[in-house]
Amino acid sequence: QVQLVESGGGLVQAGGSLSLSCAASGLTFSSYAMGWFRQRPGEARVFVADINMSGDSTDYADSVKGRFTISRDDAKNTAYLQMNNLKPEDTAVYYCNAERFWGQGTQVTVSS
Repeated sequence: QVQLVESGGGLVQAGGSLSLSCAASGLTFSSYAMGWFRQRPGEARVFVADINMSGDSTDYADSVKGRFTISRDDAKNTAYLQMNNLKPEDTAVYYCNAERFWGQGTQVTVSS
């Protein structure tokens, strides 16, 4: 079965960095665009970033442009989200997405 497993979340001070990983299995990774979403307590899950199948096109939410970078390594069946200059408002559970498939999420907490 398809599995998306996120890792790399944690607690960081404002201005710091974290790197999230999403390890995929059970699917042909190179055939899927990959995305990251986040969900704050009491709020809906929202788009953060995505990358196309070939890895040459990315898109970002306005709130993270210039601070976050999405990438993929098809040889490792893994997608990444590098998050720099983190802000308290980036605190959320971050989810990896491949079309209809979702990971279980990883918590990111940014302290002020």
